[in-house]
Amino acid sequence: MNKKDFVASVAEKTGLSASDADAALKAIIDTVIEVGIAEDKVILPGLGTFEGKMRDERQGRNPSTGEAITVPAKKVLKFKASTALNL
Repeated sequence: MNKKDFVASVAEKTGLSASDADAALKAIIDTVIEVGIAEDKVILPGLGTFEGKMRDERQGRNPSTGEAITVPAKKVLKFKASTALNL
């Protein structure tokens, strides 16, 4: 299912217009990203938990040349699925 299909499904189930459902989805995604940047958690019961974390600097390799490189520290958004999703 792509985004267009997802938005259409949400619009049908909620009675919203497709543009309103798309705006709601965008607001949800933006909020999850903002909270992740702040390194906090968003808990959505029945779906899972989004959490922002700092990934430490580490050593890696350039896959083309095999040269050792330093991968800088960065913020990442992690997702842990709810046990309700274990199908």
